[in-house]
Amino acid sequence: MRILITGGAGFIGSHLCERLINEGHEVICLDNFFTGRRENIFHLLDNHRFELIRHDVTEPILLEVDQIYNLACPASPVHYQYNPVKTVKTSVMGAINMLGMAKRVRARILQASTSEVYGDPLIHPQTEDYFGNVNCVGLRSCYDESKRVAETLMMDYHRQNGVDTRIVRIFNTYGPRMLENDGRVVSNFIVQALRGENLTIYGDGTQTRSFCYVDDLVEGIIRLMNTEAEDIHLPVNIGNPGEFTMNELAQEVAKTVGTNIKITHLPLPQDDPKQRQPNISRAKELLGWLPTIPLAKGLQKTVAYFAKRIEKVENR
Repeated sequence: MRILITGGAGFIGSHLCERLINEGHEVICLDNFFTGRRENIFHLLDNHRFELIRHDVTEPILLEVDQIYNLACPASPVHYQYNPVKTVKTSVMGAINMLGMAKRVRARILQASTSEVYGDPLIHPQTEDYFGNVNCVGLRSCYDESKRVAETLMMDYHRQNGVDTRIVRIFNTYGPRMLENDGRVVSNFIVQALRGENLTIYGDGTQTRSFCYVDDLVEGIIRLMNTEAEDIHLPVNIGNPGEFTMNELAQEVAKTVGTNIKITHLPLPQDDPKQRQPNISRAKELLGWLPTIPLAKGLQKTVAYFAKRIEKVENR
């Protein structure tokens, strides 16, 4: 097939490009390089089935494709709060532009949504029928609310225009090609540990997250895009239900890096969720999907990537 991936030079997008190229598809990678990096897809540039377009999804574009993975949007608080208005435009106008294309060329489209649509959840673990507990005027709302609107657009284009849509709610994902300065806890801890710095924990470290290795996530997304199951247009959680406190994660990172760590505690940011764990029953039932890579193994691969990257940056 001919497949478009918006945000294709980003952390998750680049892994998805690579996987689909290896499966024999033609891939068009579209990115404005706000958080995406050319080096993430540099090894694909000579492949005759790969095409790179520098473009912002807030502007319309005309392409003929069979499938669209709409991943374009900064996904970490540091980046999506840098220009919150642009974040909203990217999610909302980007979804409108991609849905317009999908409608016109009759392509199937998958929207990368997020566990952030659940806000600071009052039920645990989170199921897809939970409406969430989101502060619509808070610092994080530019991301949370724009992703909720993108989901609304997907469902309405499906109901009103018959567009073949998919929605994946992505829980915390980690792995090689994360940005070292993106402010997410896994990359923060690893970079700080490798540099011999204190690890920064916000609050008392008892808040929890569930960490899914990027290869597991990509497998789940591809299965969601290509399944013909009934009710597949409704959202599907993809994440690893293994739950860790920030204190436990810090110890795992220290063990993987092979260092003793010291902790610096800072105040908890506004609206930071206290618990986050996916209920993945729907993904199991509809997609036959389960994560296969435990945190310890995934951290080994991620630490190895960051060790090389930091060495490269510091030797420039």
